[in-house]
Amino acid sequence: MFMGEYLHTIDGKGRLIVPAKFREALGEKFIATKGLDHCLFIYPEEEWQTIEQKLRALPFTQPDVRAFVRFFFSGATECELDKQGRILLPANLREYAQLVKDVVLVGISSRVEIWSQELWADYSEQAEKDYIAAAESLVNLGI
Repeated sequence: MFMGEYLHTIDGKGRLIVPAKFREALGEKFIATKGLDHCLFIYPEEEWQTIEQKLRALPFTQPDVRAFVRFFFSGATECELDKQGRILLPANLREYAQLVKDVVLVGISSRVEIWSQELWADYSEQAEKDYIAAAESLVNLGI
């Protein structure tokens, strides 16, 4: 399980240090793709395969399914850690998530999200305001 929030920087070549606490759970190879809310999603290979199977089972005749699957898979790339614990994020993913220098890596149960520090601050501020309402709605779902 991934949890926690870590501040890091991306170097001029697009490399990012993955926090040691995330490295072991991610494994040697893992998948990065375009996430929601202009962040990146990082999945261990096993979790990626589970998601891929579920998405494959969706009816491709529905336009919204096709659009989501295209977007999700077209941005996907396999990542490998180098000896310093860094990954190279492709330019298209950095551009999508507006990652320039300061980033936040956030553990979200089965995945890691990578945010620009500025977008994360904005998102967190809004989410904090909605936190109580969200908690109340989760209670209604039995959580």
